[in-house]
Formats: sequence, C-alpha cells, structure tokens
Amino acid sequence: MIQAYPTPHTPAVASRLPQLGTTVFSVMSALAQQHGAVNLGQGFPDFEGDPALLDAVDRAMRSGHNQYPPMPGAPALRQAIAAKIETLYGHRYDVDREITVTAGATQGILTALLAVVHPGDEVIVLEPAYDSYGPNITLAGGTMVPVPLDPHTFRPDFERIRAALTPRTRVLMINTPHNPSGNVWTADEMRQLAQLLDGTDVLVVSDEVYEHMVYDGQQHQSVARLPALAARSFVVSSFGKTYHVTGWKVGFVAAPAPLMAEFRKVHQYNVFTVNSPMQVGLAAYMADPAPYLGLSDFYQRKRDRFRAGLAGTPFKLLPCPGSYFQCVDYSGLPAPLAGMDDMALCQWLTREAGVAAIPMSAFYSTPASTGGRPSIIRFCFAKKDETLDLALDRLRKLPGAA
Repeated sequence: MIQAYPTPHTPAVASRLPQLGTTVFSVMSALAQQHGAVNLGQGFPDFEGDPALLDAVDRAMRSGHNQYPPMPGAPALRQAIAAKIETLYGHRYDVDREITVTAGATQGILTALLAVVHPGDEVIVLEPAYDSYGPNITLAGGTMVPVPLDPHTFRPDFERIRAALTPRTRVLMINTPHNPSGNVWTADEMRQLAQLLDGTDVLVVSDEVYEHMVYDGQQHQSVARLPALAARSFVVSSFGKTYHVTGWKVGFVAAPAPLMAEFRKVHQYNVFTVNSPMQVGLAAYMADPAPYLGLSDFYQRKRDRFRAGLAGTPFKLLPCPGSYFQCVDYSGLPAPLAGMDDMALCQWLTREAGVAAIPMSAFYSTPASTGGRPSIIRFCFAKKDETLDLALDRLRKLPGAA
C-alpha cells in the first residue's frame, strides 16, 4: 500500500511589523552596486580599523578566549568602559552591576525598550530619527509618539516635548550627535531636558554612538554628565562606530543598577553574551585612549574636505557639528530636479550622477512629519579620501554646478 504524504503547507502568520519592507539603506546600496555609483548612503567606513586592534583580537583568539564570556561582558572590557566614561563625563558606573556589552548599539536599544516598555506605554521619538527606533517600540508593545525637531536647525523643541508628555509616557529617546542631521546637543539643552523630566517617571534611552565625533572644539554632552539624567537613562554606544569595525557589531549600554537588572533579564535571552575574543581585544586596545580621543580630528578633516568639495555644487550645506553625516538641501538644483521628492532625487543621483545618498524622509514616521522641508538628502563622509574625491568630482558635474 502506498502511503500518501500531506501536501506541503506553510501557514500564514500575522506580521509583527506589517508596514515594513526592505530598508532604504539596502535599497540604495543595491542600486549603487547596480549602477557602479559611489556609495555615500549607508553609514559605514570603506577603510579598515587599526591593525593594532586586529592584532589584539588575534592574540585573544590564540590565547584561548573562544568560549562564552560572562553574560554582562568580559570584565576587562566593562572596566575599560567604566574608566572611559568616568574620565570623559565624570560619572562612575559600577563595573559589575551597571554596564553590559551588547551585540551592537541597535541590540542595546531594542533590549532597553523590551526591558521597560509594556503594552499601552508611550515612547517619545524626536524626528528625524534612526530608522530602528519605531520598529523597536512596536516590537516592545509600545506606542511611538513622534515629536519633530526644529525643521530648520534640527534642535530639540522642549515645548513640543512637554506637550507630548502624558501619564502613559514611559521613555524619551534622544540621539546626540544626531543621525541623520549631524546636530549636537548643548549643555544647556541637556539641563533643560533634566528640568523637563524632573518629577516624572520617564526614562531616557540616549543613543550616543557618535560620541567621539564632535567638531569645532565642542564637547559631547552625554546624559552621564548630569546626575539627574544619568539616574533615569540607558546610555548606548558603539565600538563599531568608534573603531571603524561596524561589522563586528559590538557596543555597550550603561545604566543605574535597577534599570540594568531589568535590561539583563532580556539581554540574557535575546543575545546572552557577545563574542569573547573581540571583547578581550577591545579591552586591551582601550588601554591607549588616543584612538578615540583623536577621532574628532580624524573625521573633522574628512568633513572639511567633503564640505569644501560640495561648495562647487548646487547643494546648500546644512551645519554638521557632529557624526559622520553631511546633509544638504537640493532645492537649488535646476528644474525638474529641485521639484523631485527626496527618494526620487536620490535614485536619480545614483543612476545618472553615480553617487548614492539617503533621503531625509526615510527618517520620519510619516511624510507630514518633515515639517515642510522634504528637499534634504544625507551623505556619509566616513570614506577614504579617494572615495570622497571621486564622489565630489561626479557631483561637481551636476546641472547648475559652478
């Protein structure tokens, strides 16, 4: 007797993120590859990290650091993180209870939200914002409450933030230096934030992955500098951004012990721990602070080179006091380019000019949130000088260029 087998059937599922498809970063990178364009879209370097760091990781592997490290992270790395934060920002986090090494900053942000956000809670996001925030909030069961930054300066509008606070507000997310605009919060703005949240139970998730990319003599204003903010904040940062090794996906989160205890309850089940040899290698490399202390000068030279080259194009340069992103207003391009929406303009630039950028609208939850300034695109200047020069040579041939 021949036995009949069931017909293969993949059951349908109700998506947790039904509105989402492929990210604009993947779309633009694929388009850049298809057309041989210089990719200044996605935010990663096209150069390698310090060979001394690679050697430190190699030594760690060959010294036997190839099994699970402790769940919160290698002790030596957590000690190095605590020492750096105390030296730079004046706040001492407890090595054992208040610092956790994460699989990149994105995992740190998601884990923080999963740890403290419950169904019905609201999370305030200042837009434009890094595109993972909204989906992370949805996955945590919360409701995203977008509050626009000033559409011309991208500075926080504290009256708008105050108006968005409700009894259901659980978290306020901030990002400085800011992706995508490059804006940097001031010490006075941090004090205003502390005063605004005084007397509330609102937590802060502070995305500080570009902390070592602040220019023109300014200082990074970490929430760790203000005790009133540090007491209610998860501070998130990234070794990948700092040391040009984004593919390693190693970051960290620092928070007061009660908040970190909740963070680790989630972390131990969605990641458990992060690869051991890279942690040990990073700890050894951090013994010399020069690489991260010199990062602002390193990227300021690239920023200045890129801005000087863009001066010969029809683009209007927006301020770039931090991060490794330069935003430009393209409304000065001749018709019909100036009238294109920003996604169409980025696609045209990639196909016809051979340079890929990212549309600013990708960083807003709705088109209406852009505040009437849709004609902005973002370039990444974390590239070799020859890459930047090639892109600039192509952009200087745009219609309307000087």
